[in-house]
Amino acid sequence: MTSRLHSFERIDNFRDYGDYDTAAGRRIHPGRLLRSAHHARATDADLARLKALDVRTIVDLRRPGERRDQPSRRYEGFAAQVVEGGIDDGMEAPHITFLKTQDLTPESGRRFMTRTYRALPFDAAHRDVFARYFRALGEAEGAVLIHCAAGKDRTGVLAALTHHLLGVAHDDLVADYLLTNTAVDLAGRAPAIAKQLHAMSGRVASEDAVVAFLGVEPVYLEAAFDAIRTDFGSIDAYLEEALGLDGALRDRIVARLSA
Repeated sequence: MTSRLHSFERIDNFRDYGDYDTAAGRRIHPGRLLRSAHHARATDADLARLKALDVRTIVDLRRPGERRDQPSRRYEGFAAQVVEGGIDDGMEAPHITFLKTQDLTPESGRRFMTRTYRALPFDAAHRDVFARYFRALGEAEGAVLIHCAAGKDRTGVLAALTHHLLGVAHDDLVADYLLTNTAVDLAGRAPAIAKQLHAMSGRVASEDAVVAFLGVEPVYLEAAFDAIRTDFGSIDAYLEEALGLDGALRDRIVARLSA
């Protein structure tokens, strides 16, 4: 198992997405860029470890309704800056609607995930919190941790955009995105997750369908990037025009995170 993965008792998919070489001949500092799934089930030991990592900023990409349903646990004396998605449309999370209403097959799961990734960069809530995350990267001291519910889709796209901005090679960017499949051990957890889905929806999902829906594949991330290029011409143009990353902010982020 890669040393990028951090073992927590009840926080899933926790890992360092720094410590990569960049095209400018620099290297991203380890321990500054962290990502995970939600913290609602964190144990006291998990919170103590989180505190020891000197996390100064937490970016919670979940919808307000998700945060209400699964509020994050915090350690005593918690004083980190918290950046949250603030747009609540009152709708059920799309993945929950899918699980309740659609056929649970590998093919339907992949179609749903591809559609989700094509739309994800343009969602107003995502653009807002993504922009505030990048501003925090240029200003905050200590480590910045990003997470959503499972720490794979919204978190995965934002981590990949960060890697692109910093000049991480595309192969490394994709390999880092795919580490979710190792961190979560989907194949091992698929039977239990299938039972949970059956209890929630009353329908049976194959273990292959669970892996397709809850894992990540390169085609998902490429769907997001292709959609960005179609609408903005390039990922750099998206970062500037949609998220407000001008040259000065980019330079501050690069200087803060790499050497």
